Parts: sequence; C-alpha cells; structure tokens
Amino acid sequence: MKKILKRLSVAKKKMGKWFWVLAAVPLLAILAFILTRGNKPSGISVVVQKGPVVEELVLSGQVKAVRHAILYFPTSGKISWVGVKEGDKVNRGQGLVSLDKTILNSAYQQALNTYRNYQASAENVLDSVKDHSGDETYSQKAVRTSAEVARDNAYDAVTASLYNLRNATIAAPFSGVVTSLPNPNPGINVMVTEPQVELIDPARQTVVITLDSFDKNFSGKVSFISFTPKSGESGTVYEVKVDFSGIKDLKESLRVGMTGDAKFILSQSENTLYVPSRFVNADKDGKYVYLGSKENKVYIKTGVEGEENIEILEGVSEGDVLYD
Repeated sequence: MKKILKRLSVAKKKMGKWFWVLAAVPLLAILAFILTRGNKPSGISVVVQKGPVVEELVLSGQVKAVRHAILYFPTSGKISWVGVKEGDKVNRGQGLVSLDKTILNSAYQQALNTYRNYQASAENVLDSVKDHSGDETYSQKAVRTSAEVARDNAYDAVTASLYNLRNATIAAPFSGVVTSLPNPNPGINVMVTEPQVELIDPARQTVVITLDSFDKNFSGKVSFISFTPKSGESGTVYEVKVDFSGIKDLKESLRVGMTGDAKFILSQSENTLYVPSRFVNADKDGKYVYLGSKENKVYIKTGVEGEENIEILEGVSEGDVLYD
C-alpha cells in the first residue's frame, strides 16, 4: 500500500494539474451511473413487434352455428316436391321443398273474384252518396262504411292468398347445410305449425390437428359436423370430418384408432403489431399500456387476442418499449 501511495505522489509531482483531471474522470463516470440508474424505468419491458396473432379454441362445450334457421310453410297443404336431402349443401335462394299449388292458386283466384265483387259494390254505394257529402245521413254513412270495409277485407284476403301462393316453395335464406328434413318424400299432408327444413351455416372453420403418434401439426378445414351424437359413447360425442391440406404426406401414415387433439382457429392476423397479453391493462375507459415508462399511460385499440399475445391496432408503433 505504501508503494502505491508513493507512486501516486511521484505521478502527482510529475503531472501537476493534469493528475487531478485524470483522477476526476472515473469519479464523474461513477457518479453519473449512480444518478442515471435511478431514472431508468423499473419493471419488465417488452418491445412491440410485428408478426402473426392467432385466436384459438380448445375446449368442450355446446357449439351453435352463427346462422341457423327453422323453416315453415305459411299454410297447410300437401308436399308435391322435395329438392334436397338431409346433409345437402345449398345456396342462398335455392328451392328446398314445395307444396301442391293447385288449391293455393284456386284460393288466390277466388279472393280476386271476391275483391272485384266488393269493389264494384263499394263503387256503387259511393256513387249514390257522392252528392251528400254535406248532408249524409247516418243510414247512408252506415251503408257506405259497410261497403268500404267489405272491399278492404276482400283486398286483404287477396294479399294473404298471394303470399301463401308465392311462399308455397321454401327457399334457403342463406347458403348452408340441411340438418333436418322431417318429410323427405312428396305426397305427405303437413300442417302450418310443422317445421319442414332446418338449415345451418357451418362456415368452413380452420382447424389444426395434433396426432399423438406424430411430432408435427396438420392443418385442414372442417368439412362436416354430424347432426346427431354418436351412440355408444360415455358422453355426448359428435363426429367432425376435416379436409387436410397435406393429405399426401399423411395417407401412408394414418391409421384407424389414432387419437389426437383439435385446435380450432377462430381468427388470426398476419404481420400485425403485437405484445404479450400481460402488458395490456384495462380500466373503465378502455385498454391501455405503459409506453416508455410506468408513468406514461397510453390507451390503445386491440384486435385479435391469442392465448399469449394480443394484436394492437392503434396507439403504439413497432419498436416501442412497453412496461408491465
């Protein structure tokens, strides 16, 4: 230690004032480090990146179609034509099943004739009281009103019979799959209260299958979902068929009885801004992040929410640093 102090004393004499300058540099650096360290944000940080965000669903439960319709005839009658069967895919506006229109057309023609008759009667009555607008008697008013009501009721009957005739054929309100057809054959008399066709839109959902026998995933699309549960199962089980995009690689490897998991992709975004979900907070005003420091609260707009990451549509930019 004495040798070190002696050397410093000799160096001080040789360098003069430059000795103190050189000695102060490391001291200032240490002091600056101590001061600036206290100003750095505390907590764990993450950088906003670009990439894919996927919302997935892996669970058991009740599944309902987004679009579902149970279709009825507006009147009773005999089925004359059936153009589909259970399980068929149909397009919007496509005819599905039709009633015999003979009686319906006859009812429409009769309603027209009745309307013409009451229309003529009403015109005759109105013509007889046209000069009595200022001194119409109660009796004249009653006759005129009765004729007008009869005419209007006849017109409503025409409208109703025309509606029944035009809707004697059930058409698909949207593209989908026929899941129920209680009367698949013509010649059956049906009541107005009986459902005739059940239609759903199963919109081909993306699914990823992981088979226990392989160390890779296989992507496909749902092509069929059974309409009734499988018998002989301990729980309620429905058969789901999947079209695999990489079927050529699978056909030599797949075996009956293999088990696996299905991961349904509900929504996804590609090349989008995202951060881990833990960095996104929420209050009564919306969702927010801490941008640059724990004191800078910035409200954001989010998109797809995955299991680990969440898409950010507005409020931050790529490369921004967020704190938890």
